Amino acid sequence: MSEDQKVLVRLENLTKHFPITRGIVIQRQVGAIQAVDKISFDIRKGETLGLVGESGCGKSTAGRTILQLYRPTSGKVYFKDQDLTTLQGEQLRHIRRDMQIIFQDPYASLNPRMTVGNIVSEPLEVHRIGSGRERKERVRELLRLVGLNPYFINRYPHEFSGGQRQRIGVARALALQPEFIVCDEPISALDVSIQAQVVNLLEELQEKFGLTYLFIAHDLSMVRHISDRTAVMYLGKIVELADRNELYNNPLHPYTQALLSAVPIPDPIKERKRERIILTGDVPSPANPPSACRFHTRCPLAVEVCSQIEPEWREVTPDHWVACHLV
Repeated sequence: MSEDQKVLVRLENLTKHFPITRGIVIQRQVGAIQAVDKISFDIRKGETLGLVGESGCGKSTAGRTILQLYRPTSGKVYFKDQDLTTLQGEQLRHIRRDMQIIFQDPYASLNPRMTVGNIVSEPLEVHRIGSGRERKERVRELLRLVGLNPYFINRYPHEFSGGQRQRIGVARALALQPEFIVCDEPISALDVSIQAQVVNLLEELQEKFGLTYLFIAHDLSMVRHISDRTAVMYLGKIVELADRNELYNNPLHPYTQALLSAVPIPDPIKERKRERIILTGDVPSPANPPSACRFHTRCPLAVEVCSQIEPEWREVTPDHWVACHLV
């Protein structure tokens, strides 16, 4: 593999279940929320991997489990060939310098009692990098980098708009010069015009610093714009993964086809002619997911085998992976 094609992050059967308990004094587990269930894929150095799916399908949980903010129930996460699931304490804290996250809600993710300077410099303090003066200069440099006035260093989050707050979140994520950033729906809480500015900023920073992104989002058009490859998630499972153009031009999984049929096309003639795929029923509960293929209860093409045998995750054409019996 070339340097650009090297795998930076590898997931092997990554699983995260949240226990459901009953009882007040003596608690016992009566079930589990299967938020992420045996997902496997690679993220290559320098690329942006888009992760899309309906609300509640496990996208954000997957991102946080990769970073070990949630410890996985089972499976492996390799970062630069090092298994993060075996690390604890100081070892994990040290490697976290290379992995950061931009949170979804710019209003909830910034401490309202801390100044912008303290928020952005906090990672530097936690990892004991630089003196007080050097940290302050680094914060000013980071604010310039994300398009904010460096003299805002003593202001508080409530004095900024949503887009500006998200830029502060980006500056904080960049403070330790990471290699890998999980972008957990960083634009979903922003106005459309501001979304484009933040996405353009992320692209500029990626080009400048050689960053690798896992970009989690709902907006399929935006994901196509920013990502190199796109993974589609449904009820804790990855159902399809391919190059962005291959996925959008030749979707193989019925769920991917249904998702893409809902994306507006800026051509009235094509929009009128194309057929919408309307899924019936609600998304099943992750506490009690369907057997075998989890999509078979809503799939318009489902056959008997779909409810009996779980489809294999396989590469049907070069770099195009899908989990479906009918492909």
